[in-house]
Amino acid sequence: MTLDLVIICILILLSLVLIAAEMFLIPGITVAGIAGGLFVIGGVYYAYKVSMLVGNITLGCTVVLYALTFFWLIRRNSLSRVALNTESNSKVPSASDTGVQVGDEGISLSRLAPIGKARFGSKTVEVKSLTEMIDEQTPIIALKIDGYNIIVKKKDN
Repeated sequence: MTLDLVIICILILLSLVLIAAEMFLIPGITVAGIAGGLFVIGGVYYAYKVSMLVGNITLGCTVVLYALTFFWLIRRNSLSRVALNTESNSKVPSASDTGVQVGDEGISLSRLAPIGKARFGSKTVEVKSLTEMIDEQTPIIALKIDGYNIIVKKKDN
């Protein structure tokens, strides 16, 4: 009976370690999580094979042990150490913030198919071609400022 209890405790504790490793070290469903689940099921199953009383006690203790362990890990802010905590304060500038006006002339820096980069004066901005693809280093003219889009066309020679 003593050997049975040692085997049950080893299976349950090993499952706890593997599932905790799955949650905090190895994201996703991996071998550690699957093995941890199988070990806890195996430990409880083995306990019920010993006797109904041992099985019930093992099941109750396992549930309490898991609950206490994960409550303790969460209270210690263990998740904040492995979680991504970056904040994004970036703002997408509207086309009117760029200083480009309707009628301004510029040059395409990349192929506009239909969206690409262009330079107006000293500012590099993202633009959208009105109707056609425009090759790089082609003179363009701003036709319309629409929200976040600067609509351009190839400059007529």
